[in-house]
Amino acid sequence: MVMYERILVPTDGSEGSDRVVEHAVRLADVHGAAVHALYVVNSGSFAGLPMESSWEGLDEMLRADAEEAVSEVKRVATDAGVPVETSVIEGSPSREIVEYAEREGCDLVVMGTHGRGGLDRLLLGSVAEKVIRASNVPVLTVRVGPDAGEDDEKAATPSRTRTTEEEPVGADGERESESGPGAEAD
Repeated sequence: MVMYERILVPTDGSEGSDRVVEHAVRLADVHGAAVHALYVVNSGSFAGLPMESSWEGLDEMLRADAEEAVSEVKRVATDAGVPVETSVIEGSPSREIVEYAEREGCDLVVMGTHGRGGLDRLLLGSVAEKVIRASNVPVLTVRVGPDAGEDDEKAATPSRTRTTEEEPVGADGERESESGPGAEAD
């Protein structure tokens, strides 16, 4: 039985997103699945710019960044022999990710999270958390950022029971971790 057929990888091309892409492509390879690379241009976040700003130049810059990000996912998937589709859309990232996953019949969303908590999470918000809460499609988060590789050495130690930093999330939106269902997502 094939568990996954379509794996969605929302990307923003940021530092650390390569960990997410590599994990998603490995999963797709194991399951014989296709990868869907999605970049959501969040043009709404630039609404506060002065009117004299060049919207045309800004849009071109955002689209160029988007194309570069999905091209990198395509390169990694193609090198691994995994079928890949790329899309660049505009809107609210969390809402568009959820809608895309459902519209395209994706079986899994694999996305990065920075592991913020407390006040940082409250003030900055988290696209991953919003997707987890709204998605009917299971979400797997992969820790990215400066502290993401710190546990790599510990993960190789035989006494360590948890060897990955991925945090599977069930269909009900609750993260499944060592702490059990209902553990706080970031």
